Amino acid sequence: MRTSALVIGFAAAMGLSACGGGPLNNIKAGQVGPDEFAILPTRALSMPPDLAVLPAPTPGGANITDPNPRGDAVAALGGNPARLADQGIGAADQALVAHAGRAGTDPQIRQRLAQADADWRARNGRRPLERVFGTPVYQRAYAPMALDAAAEQQRWQRAGAITSTAPAPAAR
Repeated sequence: MRTSALVIGFAAAMGLSACGGGPLNNIKAGQVGPDEFAILPTRALSMPPDLAVLPAPTPGGANITDPNPRGDAVAALGGNPARLADQGIGAADQALVAHAGRAGTDPQIRQRLAQADADWRARNGRRPLERVFGTPVYQRAYAPMALDAAAEQQRWQRAGAITSTAPAPAAR
């Protein structure tokens, strides 16, 4: 009698625990409205000293009263908010970018990688019990591609590389 009650209790606990695993892996699950933290107040309106120096309006562009929290934070910390704007590739990085693109670039690389990732996940999908219990399979699916940090550190240390932030290899 006691054993059957224990088995029934264990089965009920397992059944209930399988019901609550969804939102932990999907942060946006359960959201039905707008994000209240995404709403920023606008800056106060003020009259410029000279109306002739106002910038030309840009349709779809930023407004003078639009909030700029990142720029405000950079300015408060003593930085230059204008440096946040995309200014292209810096002069110091031109050689690196030229070397990286020496064999050409693929404009469809994001789409190709997304398709390859979808194919990989389809081949390494959930197993029957993983489907029943709704467990995530990300770690198992990508385990062959994972880097073993300790083994890689030892390989570099054996090759004579200096790994200053890593502890010394253990003596055998």
